Amino acid sequence: MALKFEQHVSDMGMVFKLILPGRFRMGSQAGLPDERPVHQVMIRQPFYLGVYEVTQAQWQAVMGTNPSRFQGDAARPVERVSWEDVQAFIAKLNEIEGEAIYRLPTEAEWEYAARAGGDEEATASPDEAWCDANAEHTTHPVGQRRANAWGLYDMHGNVWEWVQDRYGPYAAELAIEPRGPEAGQHRVVRGGSWFTPTVKCRAAARSRWPADDRDPDIGLRLVRQVK
Repeated sequence: MALKFEQHVSDMGMVFKLILPGRFRMGSQAGLPDERPVHQVMIRQPFYLGVYEVTQAQWQAVMGTNPSRFQGDAARPVERVSWEDVQAFIAKLNEIEGEAIYRLPTEAEWEYAARAGGDEEATASPDEAWCDANAEHTTHPVGQRRANAWGLYDMHGNVWEWVQDRYGPYAAELAIEPRGPEAGQHRVVRGGSWFTPTVKCRAAARSRWPADDRDPDIGLRLVRQVK
């Protein structure tokens, strides 16, 4: 497969960074019980991941509404959107683009990108994340904190990000392109938010919410599939 571009900018101005295949250790031995066991994961397919969280301006351009609590700057991440709302947004975006190329990242893809080639389970610093210690109880325009090693902003903090997977326990064996359980009532969010204690703004930290839940600290980041 020939990959011509390291970065892609959509017609709507969404910026995506090419994430190449690789292998990493997912989870944390020092974290909460649902972050264990630490296990090997293989990502076989390249994908483009949004450099930024989806903004209120981008959501408004597709859906015609802005459900967010924290408004006043359209460059803030959209929030107060459910997992189900996000699926409707993606379907409409794909219709506008003319082909089904956008989706949520899997939980494994998200953590792989958040770790950006590192194995250390370090808590994000204030330079990298808007968490409860520095966010002043609100969201902030995307891209103001320092990017991670792969050039991705706000992977920690600002808003939690929906991923595609249902919530479930990890297995100990090697997982190849894991997609999560086939059944379950909850979906996974990743990354922490403006409301999250800094100790949970970590690559391995995970939480679960009902798919129809809307909260002012949950938004999204998109994948654009490689053709």
